[in-house]
Amino acid sequence: MPYVVGYPRIGEKRELKFALEKYWRGETSLNELEEVAKELRARHWNYQKEAGIEYISSNDFSYYDQMIDMIVMLGAEPQEYKDLEGIDRYFAMARGDQNHKALPMTKWFNTNYHYFVPQLRKDMEFALNLQKPLNEFKEAKALGIETKVNLIGPVTFLSLSRTIDGSDPLELLPRVLPIYKEAMEELKEAGVKMVQFDEPALVKDPTQKQLEAIKQAYKVIPTKGIESYIVTYFEHANEAVEQLIDTPISGIGLDFVHGPKNIQSVEEISKSGKKLIAGVVDGRNIWVSDIDKKVQFLQELPIEKDQVIVSTSCSLLHVPYTLAYEKKLDGNIKSWLAFANEKLAELRLIDKLYRGKEIGEDRELLEANKAANETRKSSLQIHNKAVQERLANLKPEEKERQMRGEERLPLQREILGYPMLPTTTIGSFPQTSEVRKLRRDYKEGKISQEEYKAKIKEMIRYCVNVQEDIGLDVLVHGEFERNDMVEYFGQMLSGVAFSENGWVQSYGSRCVKPPIIYGDVSRPAPMTVEWITYAQSLTDKPMKGMLTGPVTMLNWSFVRDDLDRELVYKQMALAIADEVRDLQDAGIKVIQVDEAAFKEGYPLRSENRNEYERVAVESFKISTAPARPKTQIHTHMCYSDFNDIMPTIDAMDADVISIETARNGNRLLEAFRNYHYKKEVGAGVYDIHSPRIPSKEELIAQIEDRLKVFPARLLWINPDCGLKTRRWEEVIPALTNMVEATKDVRSRIVQL
Repeated sequence: MPYVVGYPRIGEKRELKFALEKYWRGETSLNELEEVAKELRARHWNYQKEAGIEYISSNDFSYYDQMIDMIVMLGAEPQEYKDLEGIDRYFAMARGDQNHKALPMTKWFNTNYHYFVPQLRKDMEFALNLQKPLNEFKEAKALGIETKVNLIGPVTFLSLSRTIDGSDPLELLPRVLPIYKEAMEELKEAGVKMVQFDEPALVKDPTQKQLEAIKQAYKVIPTKGIESYIVTYFEHANEAVEQLIDTPISGIGLDFVHGPKNIQSVEEISKSGKKLIAGVVDGRNIWVSDIDKKVQFLQELPIEKDQVIVSTSCSLLHVPYTLAYEKKLDGNIKSWLAFANEKLAELRLIDKLYRGKEIGEDRELLEANKAANETRKSSLQIHNKAVQERLANLKPEEKERQMRGEERLPLQREILGYPMLPTTTIGSFPQTSEVRKLRRDYKEGKISQEEYKAKIKEMIRYCVNVQEDIGLDVLVHGEFERNDMVEYFGQMLSGVAFSENGWVQSYGSRCVKPPIIYGDVSRPAPMTVEWITYAQSLTDKPMKGMLTGPVTMLNWSFVRDDLDRELVYKQMALAIADEVRDLQDAGIKVIQVDEAAFKEGYPLRSENRNEYERVAVESFKISTAPARPKTQIHTHMCYSDFNDIMPTIDAMDADVISIETARNGNRLLEAFRNYHYKKEVGAGVYDIHSPRIPSKEELIAQIEDRLKVFPARLLWINPDCGLKTRRWEEVIPALTNMVEATKDVRSRIVQL
């Protein structure tokens, strides 16, 4: 009885991405977008059916994000979007427009997927809108496929929400539960036999209030004649299981890959007679399962086989679609991998072996799986003795910088000569169709290296001129040679491989192609020096060298699981350190080592966080250890709450940290003030994920707002994040307004 928690939706060739972007540009109609979506849903359901999956989801599809879908289903749209209807309202919440800011966005637990944060209030009234789940269930049924309907559960929905009035979102549970109950009745009437409630909030050190809420919720929601399954993932959910055992639900889903302690709950589930959805095929990483070990694990569970449903550990949203398009990947490495469709086959085979069924044509798959696991253990492609010895013999000066941050900053200010409230950007500038075509033509051999480099330099020159005309204080080269902040570096590192089509959705139409770290990591040659030094030659202003930090490189990669993760972090850190040294020796005085994914890598359980913090901080410090006191080290972090990790951020010892604050106001910046942070901070003053152009007056208000919580002498002004997804006609006026607003505020501070 193979069970898939959820399936990717962007399309194996990113069909939904391209359809969405055409629709947003006004090049296609809503009907055309809907046709693409319908075709993808049908294809995905059929892939699972043909693979022998019994439990297939509907309503795991989304045009942008499943949390926005739930906002719509519950009638929880904020009032400011009510002037719009239908899909226009939906995309205004997701992307914003000239009259509406987008909803706040943050990471989905410790993954690289982003969700949108519902904005609620204590007197909010909810109203059911079940159109989307019902329509998709009926679509599947018309194709002869009976699906379970996926919904985000009420405790997770409320736990991940914020209120605009400071009240506790969980206090809204009595208002929300009747809506879920009504939904169950309507789904039952439509012929739905099973509903999956996703409740991953229960794996994050659940509070007593959350545990009481989960028990209350699932005593109310289940409806006779329709099965209710509560699915958790990414960690163990033992406390929640204790509460759910006494509710009339049909079964509980547990992640045994990333939550091994879930084993403690199996006997209790067994005694209850409920079903156990056993997540044993990794939905977050791409290495082949050791099928024999998975079967052995299932056989040793203290529960009857007829109570067990074999499942993926979480939704397959977090892995690419299929290896079918990977024609250039090294044969050995490819044999060690399993993307979403390959995981379907693994799941089918594991289920057959566990139940003692004849495996028939799957015997060849089993033999290939055994061979892949054996070759992976012994392959010389994986092990590099020189890298291992270098890491084992680090000297103190290779582990961290040797002067304290408070002593370095005065030296840097004198050398760099930037004014109060210095302005800069986070790094990237628009990745236009011309830029992407240039990189594609070079990759396909349609243009020579000389032609490629000349064109990239032309783009850098234009970017530098734009920044100088605008009046920014610290410049960047624009990153036109880079396809992605992680992929670009990964392509030049040993021990790292790349797929051709291994795209994974990050949010909306934004997709990434994560590196595959399969072996010991090293940097054979400089990666950025040529481009950064060329850009610096065009201006007298400081030019930032732009690097991606070791923690983000790993958190946004598929990381080998055959070596202690700490060692992989530190191997990556040494590779970045080599680049820092070369940039500095080439005369670059400002180097940004981005750690956009630093916070998202945090373990979901507090008991595991100290170890993660130690390893992450040590790795970042290794990567920046070569920087001399007069070299200013910047870092950047995206969409993170910092209140509980300020000592860790301080310990990283960056000279300047830039953070996203445009969607979240001063809430994030206050963490730095309350901690009495002594280094400099770049506060994002406008949201780069929205096409809207903020006015000078709006930006003045944003800057003045930031100055309420942070002193001007320590504050930088910048956009929230990189500008690669925006267009030049948006970027130039937005940055112009930002610089003019900064000058206005700066002049008044100086006069005082």
